[in-house]
Amino acid sequence: MLQVYDERNRDLIVNVGGRLSHRDRAMISPFDSAVQGGDAVWEGLRLYAGRIFRLDEHLARLRDSAKALMFDAIPSAEQITEEIRRTLAANGMRDGVHIRLTLTRGVKVTSGMDPRLNQAGPTLIVLAEYKDPVYDAAGITLITASVRRPAPDCLDPKIHHNNLLPSILAKIEANVAGADDAVMLDHRGFIAETNATHLFWARGGTLATPTTVSCPEGITRAVVLELAAEAGLPGQPGDYTLPQLYAADEAFVTGTMGGLVPVIRVDGRVIGDGHPGPVTKQLTAQFAALTASTGTPVT
Repeated sequence: MLQVYDERNRDLIVNVGGRLSHRDRAMISPFDSAVQGGDAVWEGLRLYAGRIFRLDEHLARLRDSAKALMFDAIPSAEQITEEIRRTLAANGMRDGVHIRLTLTRGVKVTSGMDPRLNQAGPTLIVLAEYKDPVYDAAGITLITASVRRPAPDCLDPKIHHNNLLPSILAKIEANVAGADDAVMLDHRGFIAETNATHLFWARGGTLATPTTVSCPEGITRAVVLELAAEAGLPGQPGDYTLPQLYAADEAFVTGTMGGLVPVIRVDGRVIGDGHPGPVTKQLTAQFAALTASTGTPVT
């Protein structure tokens, strides 16, 4: 699975620190913390018919993460929303758009890891692209990566940070194995998530999903648990091992980039009958209805 370039993005206008520029002329300082040490937090948003789905929740997570990292002068939700509006307006965008928000600690007076060197910032980057859901709706295959998700006392996933090398290393393993993505275990050997999404699977009338001990508290994940409860399907977050996933009747992954996507094979094991299952189809339909009817207007 490789994302496809969309020709509509050739002349994108991007927003770096409030300055709108063509994608080929946008500039970020080599002294910025994102460049110096990945010292930044981020969010992925989806624009549906002029509305951003669960914008308040995404901005709360972004700002909470920045607070945990002791960023100074964190922009308000209203300020961030206005920069999103400016960026979308500059591109004439209204639908079928993925927005990547990055908030860095800002620019340093000299290179180094010490946050006291940051005397300007934070820097807000708004990157809006035309981007359809990136996974095959017919289903994806997964392998289990050797790379583990760190424990909260090493790098707490409640901070939605830009240190994404573990995910990249796991994705490399999936690429080499010919799979779409990789399952990542936590430091205890329980399933955490994939390199890019949260995992769900159904078995015997219940919906299982790993806890968020070693992965972010996903916005789409929370929505799916809400929709499952409305449908009378009890969600059971917990500690699960790979054999429990292998034995599932059906499985799917969730995320802003791809929505809900069936999983048809894990580590060579066919999940269920190898096709999207009824629970996956039902929740996908519910999710589509929700995104089509709710959200914060921004265009």
